[in-house]
Amino acid sequence: MTTGEPTPLLLIPGLLCDDVVWQPQIAALAGIADCTVARNGATDSITRMAEQALALMPPGPFAVAGHSMGGRVALEIVRLAPERVSRLALLDTGYQAIAPGLPGQGERNGRMQLLEVARTQGMRAMGERWARGMVHPDVVGTPLFEAVLDMLERATPDLFEAQIHALLGRPDATPLLPHIRVPTLVLCGREDGWSPLARHETMRDLIGDVARLAVVEHCGHMSTMEQPGVVSGWMARWLGGDDVTAG
Repeated sequence: MTTGEPTPLLLIPGLLCDDVVWQPQIAALAGIADCTVARNGATDSITRMAEQALALMPPGPFAVAGHSMGGRVALEIVRLAPERVSRLALLDTGYQAIAPGLPGQGERNGRMQLLEVARTQGMRAMGERWARGMVHPDVVGTPLFEAVLDMLERATPDLFEAQIHALLGRPDATPLLPHIRVPTLVLCGREDGWSPLARHETMRDLIGDVARLAVVEHCGHMSTMEQPGVVSGWMARWLGGDDVTAG
């Protein structure tokens, strides 16, 4: 393990997620990282989420890791304040703006249908429908799946609507990727159906030599919770330390 002061590490959760998604990593990285978890809240802009998260960090450089929508926020932080970011981790995420034409309209419609379920039947009912595609099939019906549903139920339909608005208006980070010059971890669950592996391979290629791709086996979109030991191990190595797990 590296010695010296822990690295300031900003952790950014995804859509409707809170600090629960990062708890295994916070515990595993305690010796090498001083972790701060951002709260996206009822913010309807990726840029404003990035500004809020930046304001949480003390002066000077820090590492930033984002999961899912949080990865898009992390990329926006790099755009806004590249001199602040010493390392970047992008987990189960994306980088492009909403697609034009029918594919983009399909995304809008799908998200709005989920919002309608949340408003008419409750957040947990929405989660039951949505989360089945967010985890490896083996996770459905397990205590871990219930923990994901519990997290989604802690949010509200109004918060959901604001974050949907942020995602539908997300910036295109494609032009930014070739200019990233810091050690970058690009990590994805092998069975991630929301942010597929091919997208992460493209991100790795666009970022170039500073990027390393990590594929987490037997894992869907919620990698930090589904395979916490493996993800923590990759993050420890990304931070310059030794692996923290034998997993």
